[in-house]
Amino acid sequence: MTPTGAPTGASIFRSLRYRNYRLFFGGQSISLIGTWMQHIAMSWLVYRLTNSVFLLGVVAFCAQIPAFVLSPFTGVLADRWNRRGILIVTQTISMVQAFLLAVLTLAGVIQVWQVIVLGMLLGCVNSLDIPARQSFIMDMVEKREVLGNAIALNSFMFNFARLVGPSLAGIIIAYSGEGTCFLLNGVSFLCVIGSLLAMEIAVRRHGARDSRLLHDLREGLAYTFGFTPIRSILLLLSVSSLMGMSYVVLMPVFARDILHGGPQTLGFLMAAAGVGALLATVYLASRKDVLRLGKMLPVSTALFAAGLIAFSLSRVLWLSLSLLFVAGFGMMVQMALSNTVLQVIVDDDKRGRVMSFYTMSFMGMAPLGSLLAGYLASRIGAPHTLMIGGLACALAALVFALRIEELQRMLHPVYRRMGIIPEVASGIQAAVELTAPPED
Repeated sequence: MTPTGAPTGASIFRSLRYRNYRLFFGGQSISLIGTWMQHIAMSWLVYRLTNSVFLLGVVAFCAQIPAFVLSPFTGVLADRWNRRGILIVTQTISMVQAFLLAVLTLAGVIQVWQVIVLGMLLGCVNSLDIPARQSFIMDMVEKREVLGNAIALNSFMFNFARLVGPSLAGIIIAYSGEGTCFLLNGVSFLCVIGSLLAMEIAVRRHGARDSRLLHDLREGLAYTFGFTPIRSILLLLSVSSLMGMSYVVLMPVFARDILHGGPQTLGFLMAAAGVGALLATVYLASRKDVLRLGKMLPVSTALFAAGLIAFSLSRVLWLSLSLLFVAGFGMMVQMALSNTVLQVIVDDDKRGRVMSFYTMSFMGMAPLGSLLAGYLASRIGAPHTLMIGGLACALAALVFALRIEELQRMLHPVYRRMGIIPEVASGIQAAVELTAPPED
């Protein structure tokens, strides 16, 4: 810190002083770009092959539903098993999946059922990978006082990839096809696998292995949903994911049929939401009063909803890009705040289980929303479908806002008792410069 108390570059990126986290940050940053490229390429491939909005929803549903079904159980495993070992295995399987997609697509024999099967395989892998990866942050930085900063850097990493990946995918698809995106994604996994193998992680005591799986699951359920603020945050996130995140599934329809563009347009639309998400970190980092951060949850959800509703009415590209920027900003503020609050107050031995329910709320509800959106869009059109989703998110934000004072009173003694009020403040504040260029 400077004499005036302003954060220096060293304090902003203090999580990178840990060698293990530096390795993870570098490898994961590259791999996530490849992941977003594959996500866009799969959507465009399915729509190109079928011209079916409903099948877009089906493919997304099959790829994401394992997170909804399996995450509560995989969260128990993330608390029991070595998390680095879990990640090495899951990232290796994900790499193989990407290469299989590449071979089938480049050979010109890819079919929709193959995309569905490989998507389900990846979904099963992610149901274990995501809670383990979220929980692994603490293993890498080791000290709770830098956890908030590490979470902020993780958000930056995710959203930087969310900005770059779709843009690259749009260009690559236009000039060499979807198969190249799948191939590059497979190669990108080598970076994160190499970083995991190079780490030196202290032996961590895992959860009791003699306890039964269902006992640990019930314990995690009681711990997660027995506290009203945690339950309310997860419910708000669930509604946003179910009714709002389906906009990603419908983007090929808006790009081609509403805005009359091609894969480049799809990439630009996704990138616009990514820029908004990146800049959300700048706003979060400027906030100093942690106790008021909870009030931003319904506000950010309402902003997300307003962006979706307005986007559903737009027929002009530049306006659509601007509105997706707003929606991406609101979505990321809600997601990042939810993640930060949950991560910093949870007990270490239950971290995997709590983050599995976070995964279930954020990613597990998305497949149901994708299936619903695909069905509704085939009946009433993509614009009306997106408007309904935005209105549902706005209603959820209103309900949450009516209880915000009560929830803040419940959280305040928890922050005080755990001594993490300064930590959360510095964790979010540390992201402030994280954004000199646009950031998340």
